[in-house]
Amino acid sequence: MALIGPGGRPITSAKPSPASGGTDGAYIKDSSLETFAADVLEASREVPVIVDFWAPWCGPCKQLTPMLEKLVAEAKGAVRLVKVNVDENQEIARQLRIQSIPTVYAFRNGQPVDGFMGAVPESQLRQFIEQLTGGAVGTAGAEDILAAAQEAANAGDLASAAQAFGAVLQDDPGNPKAVAGLARCYLTSGDVERARATLGLVRPDGAQDESIRAIDAELKLREAAVKAGAETEPLRARLAANANDHQARYDLALALDAAGDRQAAVEELLELTRRDRKWNDEAARKHLLTLFEAMGPADPRTLDGRRRLSSILFS
Repeated sequence: MALIGPGGRPITSAKPSPASGGTDGAYIKDSSLETFAADVLEASREVPVIVDFWAPWCGPCKQLTPMLEKLVAEAKGAVRLVKVNVDENQEIARQLRIQSIPTVYAFRNGQPVDGFMGAVPESQLRQFIEQLTGGAVGTAGAEDILAAAQEAANAGDLASAAQAFGAVLQDDPGNPKAVAGLARCYLTSGDVERARATLGLVRPDGAQDESIRAIDAELKLREAAVKAGAETEPLRARLAANANDHQARYDLALALDAAGDRQAAVEELLELTRRDRKWNDEAARKHLLTLFEAMGPADPRTLDGRRRLSSILFS
């Protein structure tokens, strides 16, 4: 949608208005006809924007606006608040057909998607924002805890990491990052069964999250390594005697990965794919894809491995 400016032309771009004061000013600001397009229409293409239509003489506005500011500040960027004083911006109120205040509109992708009139209880307002953001009110706190949990895990403090991931799951059941983090803590400690059970806690819309796919792939690799249970030296000896012993090369890759040498495992699987890509129903290629999933798309080993695999497959 586009507002019509004083010259009769649609306002499609404008310099955003300055933010309100305070530490949460990046998420809360006042707007006018000249800046509405940038503050609301354009900004809502990146993050949902709530527009609060108010006036200084409006009693209910004095109750609603502080609650809006509080909840938007808690969301820490998951949603923004734009305040429009209808006394000073009657043209905006007219074009958006504001009939009473307070009136609240929610915008996403440049269009109004929800709204209400009158003051409402904080619980109802919180629900309104949670629906708009997909439950993101207060997620900054969760993000901070997740970051701290990951730091603890990276430092080897699995107990603290697991406790922090669990705290996030108490407030946000099924959070994919927290589920994946907790499952990885169990996997690192050697409790494969508990790690697998923890993955089942992820909410349905988070099942394809990159972190969930990665830990799921890691579990598959661990389970495959346990089944293989082979020593590397006898397998190397078999390959020295017969470089086309594909089962030996495949088992060697599993053994190398189990021993922590993932790059060497990738090399053996690439070599097996080069020699006979269709062996055992393309087992080498499929296992490579599992390795790439476990390492993540940004890992240099994944990037190099995918490039080399493509070169083999399409040569």
